[in-house]
Amino acid sequence: MITGANGGLGRALTRAALDAGHTVVATMREGHELPAHERLTVEHLDVRDRAAAHAVVADIAARHGGIDVLVNNAGTGFIGAAEEITEDAARSIVDTNLLGPLWLSQAVIPLMRDRGAGHIVQISTVGAVGTMPTLGTYNATKWGLEAFSEAMAAEVAEFGITVSLIEPGALDTEWAGSSMRFSTPMPHYDALRTRLFGTARVPWPETDAVRGADPHKAALAILDHVAAADDERLRVIVGDDAPAQVAAALATRRADYRRDPRFIAAEASLEE
Repeated sequence: MITGANGGLGRALTRAALDAGHTVVATMREGHELPAHERLTVEHLDVRDRAAAHAVVADIAARHGGIDVLVNNAGTGFIGAAEEITEDAARSIVDTNLLGPLWLSQAVIPLMRDRGAGHIVQISTVGAVGTMPTLGTYNATKWGLEAFSEAMAAEVAEFGITVSLIEPGALDTEWAGSSMRFSTPMPHYDALRTRLFGTARVPWPETDAVRGADPHKAALAILDHVAAADDERLRVIVGDDAPAQVAAALATRRADYRRDPRFIAAEASLEE
């Protein structure tokens, strides 16, 4: 089961999974452009709706005998300084990026527990390790996703259920282009936007959208991770730029902690 499958990484995952011989249920909020396939079923689902999420999962399980792998991919991007974001926008992104994966995880865990096996794949981001100005609300939802997923991984391991957090870097998808959402800009942040993105225009011109790695290659890397029985990583970084971004974010955080000599002593004791 792959959510948010109509575009970007979700569409690439759907096609790659079908090519690999899997049966796929792809969900999306609205109409789709996926080609017909004998092993593909398309369901409409707004992941923000907890009752609908549980109902769709129950229906899929009844028709297919269970769900082996859930990929929580549905999500939305948002650009806006903390001062700029409205309450409606903040609640919408939290409902989609954080609570949506929680509702679907809740729905599949009993099914996987009864079978003694299953894999929940959470599509996160390198932005769940560090942050970037104007992406703070988006980063916050992914930090929250990683927090509950890390705890959940320990909670469900004894049931034979694996949880993975996929942290892609930049991907060449619509995420940073037509799919990106923006706050109503305040002129106080125009200089910051120009430094970050090369323009203060909101939304930014389509040609200025960030480009990155091939989503098909990212999809293959994710499928390889799921298929590898000996790959026990909780966090999996995907994309050529991802390792450097994660390393830089961790170095910044560690530099703060290392200003406390007690942390340095604790590090040393762990290395002994």
